Amino acid sequence: MYLSRMQLNLARFEAKQLIASPYRMHAAVEHAFPPDAVRNDERGRVLWRIDHNEQSHSTVLYVVSPETPDFTHLVEQAGWPSRCKWETREYSKLLDRLAVGQQWNFRLRANPVRKAAHDRAEHSRRTPEQIIGKRQGYVTVSQQIDWLLRRAEANGFEVLEEESGPALRVTQRKREQFNRGGSKVTLSTAAFDGCLRITDADRFRHALCHGIGPAKGFGCGLMTIAPMIVSSAEE
Repeated sequence: MYLSRMQLNLARFEAKQLIASPYRMHAAVEHAFPPDAVRNDERGRVLWRIDHNEQSHSTVLYVVSPETPDFTHLVEQAGWPSRCKWETREYSKLLDRLAVGQQWNFRLRANPVRKAAHDRAEHSRRTPEQIIGKRQGYVTVSQQIDWLLRRAEANGFEVLEEESGPALRVTQRKREQFNRGGSKVTLSTAAFDGCLRITDADRFRHALCHGIGPAKGFGCGLMTIAPMIVSSAEE
């Protein structure tokens, strides 16, 4: 498995178009691999995520994939062709070091949803048959946090606790709509930042390589981790 990152140039019109449309970005990421490249196997699948850093005013594309990508087309369309390229590292080196009890900072962009068990929309124009059993996005912060906490154990981790509750915050909450095959797709997405402890290393590796939750092809499900920084007062 490989982890790649590429900085996007928001001064370019093409970059703004890609960021505004998960469908277009999905296609751009797909084109980073030749037709015969492996996109999904027992090792993992192609996952991607866009991070916006307000402090540094930067926007970065992250991609996890079974094979190495070639982002030449993206650099030409949405980057700095004469200066910045992209970085690709072997992900397996980190994955092999993961063990139960380790603590990590993490970031995840996800599509928290539930399957409607009944029709709650009293004034909806849709019939119950059009609603029941369909995926509906969670839209409040508390609902989105609960969604992730419920999925933690199955994905091999637990969110650490602070005095005020889970060490978890939700940012960059969006409701995104785009056309796909003549129909409109709506996603309620959220970025999660927090601290976790690994409870099952194999399940956690699977989560990092296969994603968490739905809409993985549209920029959701990719979790990345970073070492926790311990202050001198805590040592």
